[in-house]
Amino acid sequence: MKKSHKIIIGVGAGVIVLGAVAAVAGPVVYRDLIAAPAADTPSLSGTDMTGDAADATEATGSALDPADLVGAWSVTDGSEAGYRVDEVLNGTDVTVTGRTDKVTGSFTIGDTGLTLDAADLTVDVASIATDSGNRDEYFRTEALRTDEFPTATFVLTDPVTLDSAPAAGDVVQTKATGDLTIAGKTQSVTATIKLKSDGKTAEIAGSIPITFSDFGVEAPNLGFVSVEDSGAVEFQLTAAQS
Repeated sequence: MKKSHKIIIGVGAGVIVLGAVAAVAGPVVYRDLIAAPAADTPSLSGTDMTGDAADATEATGSALDPADLVGAWSVTDGSEAGYRVDEVLNGTDVTVTGRTDKVTGSFTIGDTGLTLDAADLTVDVASIATDSGNRDEYFRTEALRTDEFPTATFVLTDPVTLDSAPAAGDVVQTKATGDLTIAGKTQSVTATIKLKSDGKTAEIAGSIPITFSDFGVEAPNLGFVSVEDSGAVEFQLTAAQS
């Protein structure tokens, strides 16, 4: 993801090691041949990376009955969350992604079946991992202080209402506003979301643009290597009725 991200940043002592490797190999060689490729952007099954249908000829399912959607839903196995951010090595952008599958949460759909009344998600940030143990150690101990703040949370603050019930399998695009808490600091954010459901299970994929300094996290800058202050929290979730 170009200059974007996923729950926060981790670089510091690890940046020095990675920067030294890049200085010897050359930033472009490091980016293209040495560094692990960035993780794919969040997407829904059966769609491409933009969330558009992978097969335009695929038949649309029948319309969902809103009454079947009412009630509590829970995040299930197969979900993940993390961050995406750019490191800049001698002027060359190297996109870094971190991921964890330790995500829990719940959603509540109101009586009309068309409104998401509540959502509460928790991510174990201490378990987020990249391709570098040094970067991850800095991320945990210095950037996020996971011994004190082991989780990050998102709590919906404004209901999300659809105009009508989608067809089963149709991709719906919307936005959700809520409170994101990272390293003990809370900011109001807006997530861009794509979702689809068959009435019993649901997939949700999206991202939240953030500025790390808003959460008290300082992006390292060592001259030859620095980290962008802006990035994105990313998530790819599956959910089922509780």
